[in-house]
Amino acid sequence: MKRFVSLLASLFILLPFLRLPEASAVGFPYKNKLNSESALLVSLDTNEVLTEKNADTPQCPGPLVNIMTAVIVLENCKDLNEQLTLDPEVYTPVYYEIPVPEDLPHVEVSDNDELTIKDLLYCMMLTSSIEASETLADHFGKQFMSSDDGSVERPSTIFVKKMNEKAQELGLTSTKFTNAHGMHDPEQYTTARDLAKLTEYALNVPHFREIATASTYQPAVPNATRHPNRDKWVWNHSNLMMDDQDPDNQYYFMGAKGIKTSNLEAAGRSIVTIASKNGYNYLAVLLKAPFKTDDGESRFCHLDDASNLLNWAFQHFSKQELLAATAEMGEKPVKLADNGGKNYVIARPKESVERLWCDEVDTSLINKDKIIWYKDEFQAPVKSGDALGSVTLVYAGEELATVELVAVSDVDRSKTKYNIEVAKRFHKSEWFRNAVKISIILCIVYIIICIYALIIFKSNKKPLKPIYAVPKLDKKKKKKKRPDNDRMNRQ
Repeated sequence: MKRFVSLLASLFILLPFLRLPEASAVGFPYKNKLNSESALLVSLDTNEVLTEKNADTPQCPGPLVNIMTAVIVLENCKDLNEQLTLDPEVYTPVYYEIPVPEDLPHVEVSDNDELTIKDLLYCMMLTSSIEASETLADHFGKQFMSSDDGSVERPSTIFVKKMNEKAQELGLTSTKFTNAHGMHDPEQYTTARDLAKLTEYALNVPHFREIATASTYQPAVPNATRHPNRDKWVWNHSNLMMDDQDPDNQYYFMGAKGIKTSNLEAAGRSIVTIASKNGYNYLAVLLKAPFKTDDGESRFCHLDDASNLLNWAFQHFSKQELLAATAEMGEKPVKLADNGGKNYVIARPKESVERLWCDEVDTSLINKDKIIWYKDEFQAPVKSGDALGSVTLVYAGEELATVELVAVSDVDRSKTKYNIEVAKRFHKSEWFRNAVKISIILCIVYIIICIYALIIFKSNKKPLKPIYAVPKLDKKKKKKKRPDNDRMNRQ
């Protein structure tokens, strides 16, 4: 149990350092004018940034912050059907903080209405309702306060802290939240790139997609006393690109879905939306479009930008083969190859490289010369499919993909060449060096044994007795010599 608790604590410690995978950027040029100051177009299928404009410039998000508000609520909610009461004391103070009264979003809700958490999420995401966002922030902020050891801060302030903690966890390095409702605050900012990361994450949070992409919603709780005509009590998504019911709607875009819009005098018009068509899925982020065109005409320029970008993507992007698996990428020499065969091997990609590509850009502009060979020369035998190196595809300074290079066919080894090579290299081989070392060691051991045996032999040899030190005389010879001696004496 202690080990489990320790592991759990470690995960919580590491959580803030987790990061979403970065979207790879190719940077295809979008030739038409964009009214929005910042823009980003991402493929949801491949996580590739197709084009961008000032994607890292801080901008006021406005009600786009409701995306994060919804994420915090959904990840901490135990029961979406729990009913909450709209308390005017919770959200009325916000009205006095709004610098431009015209920015106040209008939605048909009343004080003391009873709505489920799910109702409030729809209300917030479709209409940017301050009543809904502040009620949710207050409710969940109180839950977070229970672990803050008697904090005297407002529940909504505690909720915003959770929003910023989540932003840090997701790697939104250029984002700061100061409120959950999204009304203008100069201290609240984000970027198109951070909003794209946040939205991609949110789309994988349970219930977020269905809520944020709904075109209309009717509250589950009737509240008949305040809303007697319940059939007319319906909330419509503020993204007019979804509205296919109005024949005069010039902003309708087939395949567009949600997710959030923002219209603030101080921050311009902004939108985060997704669109699907013919099996391709894109995410568009447009920030700070003007309220009027250059001619002074009042217009939803952010919707124009979103439609133009998405049209461009659907018309000009498709999955293309940038490098075929059969392409010959070069050849390398092979040592000890059989005389009856070739003494080189041809390399090809292990697999084809396919990528979402713009038909306005010629694929011949892709650099395929960045090859790294594992060896300058290979040695037979080489089998088809053996790894030889790798190639990296580069376009406009950006690495598109790296794929391994493998042998196209077998290259057999010549036995004669191999035996000669082994003989030449034997004295340099590890086996030879080890054999010499072992031989020297055995010789030394043998010499030591011989010396030891000699010492033992000498120490065990018996000394000669003194009597045997003087040679014995033959008695017969002694007798024969005496007469001669006597004769000598006589003379």
